[in-house]
This record gives sequence, C-alpha cells and structure tokens, in this order.
Amino acid sequence: MNKLILLLPVLAVSGFAQSAADAANPMSTWLRNAYTGNRNNIVRTAEKMPEENYGMRPGAQMEVRTFGQQVTHVAAYNFLWCSQAKGEKNPNPGNLDTITSKAEALKVLNDAFSYCDGVYKGLTDASGIEVIDITQENGRQTRNLRMGLLTLNYAHNNEIYGSMVIYLREKNIVPPASEPRPQQKK
Repeated sequence: MNKLILLLPVLAVSGFAQSAADAANPMSTWLRNAYTGNRNNIVRTAEKMPEENYGMRPGAQMEVRTFGQQVTHVAAYNFLWCSQAKGEKNPNPGNLDTITSKAEALKVLNDAFSYCDGVYKGLTDASGIEVIDITQENGRQTRNLRMGLLTLNYAHNNEIYGSMVIYLREKNIVPPASEPRPQQKK
C-alpha cells in the first residue's frame, strides 16, 4: 500500500499531454519519458566534460568521486537495477571505478543506458506493479514493485546528474538542462 501512495504523484503528473496510445499506461509512460530526458542529459554531460577533467573532484575532498567515477557509477547502477527489473543476471558486474579514460567511461555509460532503454521501453503499468525479488548491493534480499525499482533508478540518475552539474559549473561549462532552448519558428 505504501508503494501505491508513493506512485500517486506520478499518476497525477502523468495525466497531462498524453497520446491515446500512452493513456492506457500513464505511470509507465511518465517514467519512461522522465528516464529518457534524464538519460540524455547525463550522456550529454559526460560528452561535454573534457577528457582532462575526468579525474577532477570538486573541492579538495578525497572521498568525493571524480567526474569519471560519477559517470561509471551511473553505468554500474543502471546495469544492476535494470538487470534486476528484467529478472536477468547483471551483464556487467565488474568494478567500473577502475575506468579512467573518457572514451571508456562513455562506452560503458552508453552500454548501460542501451541495456536499460529496453527495460523502460517494455514497461507497462501492469508489468510495473509486479513484485520482483531484488538483491541489494550489500547482498540483502528484498522485494519491490518493478516500477518502484525503475523509479529508484531514475531518481538515482537524477541525483547523480545534479552532482555532475557541479563539476561542469566549476569548469564554466553550461550543463545540458541549462542550455538555451531553440526558438520555435512562427
């Protein structure tokens, strides 16, 4: 019941601007669109950051991830949570924090998002409310709604994007979500 309460705001927001095809699956349509927009911002952020800044940390705090580690962290969790939502073994369970080059980080990020794209594309409201077994990072077994796990993935991506924006701003680079929008032709 608590999970349904958490999804009610999603239902309210998803009621706006839907096509007839999307109306049958308002929750999953909203989540898919939110994930896609966020996904695109993260990829564009990783592309915009110059290679020489992939090892930077904001400030002098050593426990804060480097920019490159933020990119690979997103990839690692997208592989983890989307594989669990799919009911599959994680296709990339390795330690992605060892990746240091921009090219390698972008490749693993795009691979992770490509893997997740299929999960979000196939999501319906009915499949989203199925209860699935999840193994957390600490090995603890839990159960959750498939859509709950994918919402967690989207929210986590959004949080990391917010962190990545700080790195861009420190280098005077405009983040993708803050770029000027093209003017509509009248």
